[in-house]
Amino acid sequence: MESFRLLADPAPEGLALLDAAGRILAGNPALAALAGPLAALRQGAAVAPILAPTVREGFAAALTAALGGATVAPLCVAPADPAAPEGAEWSLRLIPLPAAAWPEARLLLRIEDRTLARRAEVRLAEADRLETVGRLAGGVAHDFNNLLTAILGGAAAVRATGLPAAAAADLAVIEDAARRGAGLVRQLLAFARQQQMQPRALDLNAAVAAIAPLLRQLLGAAVRLDLALETPARWVRADPTQLDQVILNLAVNARDAMPRGGTLRIATGHRVVLRPEGEGALPPGRWVVLEVSDTGAGIAPEVVPRLFEPFFTTRLDKGGTGLGLATVQGIVAQSGGHVAVESRLGEGTTFRIHLPRQAPIAVPPPDPIVPSVTPSEPAALVLLVEDEAPLRRLGTLLLERGGHHVLAADSAEAALALVEAGAAPALLVSDVAMPGADGVELARRLRRRWQSLPVLLLSGYAEAMLGRDLAAEGFRYLGKPFDLADLLREVAAALDGRAALPG
Repeated sequence: MESFRLLADPAPEGLALLDAAGRILAGNPALAALAGPLAALRQGAAVAPILAPTVREGFAAALTAALGGATVAPLCVAPADPAAPEGAEWSLRLIPLPAAAWPEARLLLRIEDRTLARRAEVRLAEADRLETVGRLAGGVAHDFNNLLTAILGGAAAVRATGLPAAAAADLAVIEDAARRGAGLVRQLLAFARQQQMQPRALDLNAAVAAIAPLLRQLLGAAVRLDLALETPARWVRADPTQLDQVILNLAVNARDAMPRGGTLRIATGHRVVLRPEGEGALPPGRWVVLEVSDTGAGIAPEVVPRLFEPFFTTRLDKGGTGLGLATVQGIVAQSGGHVAVESRLGEGTTFRIHLPRQAPIAVPPPDPIVPSVTPSEPAALVLLVEDEAPLRRLGTLLLERGGHHVLAADSAEAALALVEAGAAPALLVSDVAMPGADGVELARRLRRRWQSLPVLLLSGYAEAMLGRDLAAEGFRYLGKPFDLADLLREVAAALDGRAALPG
């Protein structure tokens, strides 16, 4: 046995020699560590007690077959140790030994801890699934956003003609439904991590305090809002609108978990992580922590692993879409953070978000919103390129109402033909995804002739899906759906030269 110990003791996997009855003759330190401190792995002990009860029957059958000289496939087993990590998984092999090696030994037991590898496989499968659903969501968003653009733009055009009060109110219902549809698309894109983000440095305490009045109205009189904001305040880099959406989604979930009232606690803090930790492998670094806790009934343990799955909901009968928490996870991940949940039945639930810490910086105030949609610039010749006829007609109408002259084309090739015929546009407004050459390629070709030509690209896809750094080429971008004010504001900005042209 001394030769076995010399070979086995340094090995990282658990190894043991078994006799003809399947009892342990000798084991290495790695096996003892895997079995846990409660297991007594002495000579003559059986192997089965270190395995979870659910796998012992299968192990017994494999042991009998191996002792009979059969080749046995590796078994996937779980440990019996109650202190083992959640979801612990072992790969167990029983290898027949020649009698000349160790006369009393019949089998070599080999146990490899696959817990971390299994978690990595699950995360990889989840990433593949997320990418697939993300592509689907992006395609749906493109087509849906085109429809919503037509609806909102058409409604704006009708409203501009002058309507009786009753008709204007009916039109407002249509516009509101279209905007709600646009919000649903943004949720899908946020879940798929394809939502266009506009991150900036934020004081997390200030962000929470700013949304607190809205939360109090949302929660109602039965739920008390408790803020525990750490001082000094820590800063994060995030999209403020998306951060508000995270907090609102978690607050709505908490409210629904406390139908008879309770307390919603929002706390901020910070942590320094020295080594990877947790199921999601939170990496080392300096983190700012946002916690949202409720005193509700808690979440059943079998439900917790599915909380962030898209379209999974326990409140389907109450109108739940299953996108709220999936959206939270998508936004947090896109911001470089991690989200985890802890819940105990009867005690409540805590969602804990870690965001990368950001050094405070001076943030210039945003440009003031100009309420009027009438451009201050003189009329300009705009080359509008859109392959969908309804959107092309609508875009022409909106731009002309903004005081501009419009040359409309249904493709990049048709637009280039107009230019060759002598048209010299002051601005290119083009859809990105088109048959033939796309809007980006068209803009590049026109820039070869007019280096300082302003370009405004439109797309129903999220900018992140386009796979191009549009700003680096001096191209402005406007995502669909948009209304008249959005379009004219971007056109005015492009004509003003506020786009950063290269060179």
